[in-house]
Amino acid sequence: MSDELFVPEDFAVPDGLIAGEFRLAPLGPQHNEADYAAWTASMDHIRTTPGFPNGSWPHEMSLSDNLRDLERHAQDFAERRGFTYTVLGAGTGDVIGCVYIYPASGHELGGEGRRHASVRSWVRADCAALDPVLHDAVLAWVERDWPFDSIQYAPRT
Repeated sequence: MSDELFVPEDFAVPDGLIAGEFRLAPLGPQHNEADYAAWTASMDHIRTTPGFPNGSWPHEMSLSDNLRDLERHAQDFAERRGFTYTVLGAGTGDVIGCVYIYPASGHELGGEGRRHASVRSWVRADCAALDPVLHDAVLAWVERDWPFDSIQYAPRT
């Protein structure tokens, strides 16, 4: 991406979303153990989720490597380069998935200020029924509340 911000400086980045059976909150180091447990128990399921086609993630890593990954996501969020949200069960607060909002590959911020986002999400295998619900809620939220001209988000069938 160019030196331009992914979102305008004056854009108030949402601190989350509440939608039915889940809520989104900015992902950070405080979620390390629960995040790690969620994705490591669902690696095969995540690999078959639309939007994760190349098999580069998830991959085996240690809990300390996961912490560094969460710290990087939190830094991206703070610097407005990308926005990662943990998906928490509304009733339990358990980590049940993740949502990533980053600049779309191959799209630099255009001279006209056009912004192109790539959104990906996953849920734990034992929450697979929530995947299309999460997708639809997140897509509506990003279309409604975010300043993007286009959004790439693999549809659910």
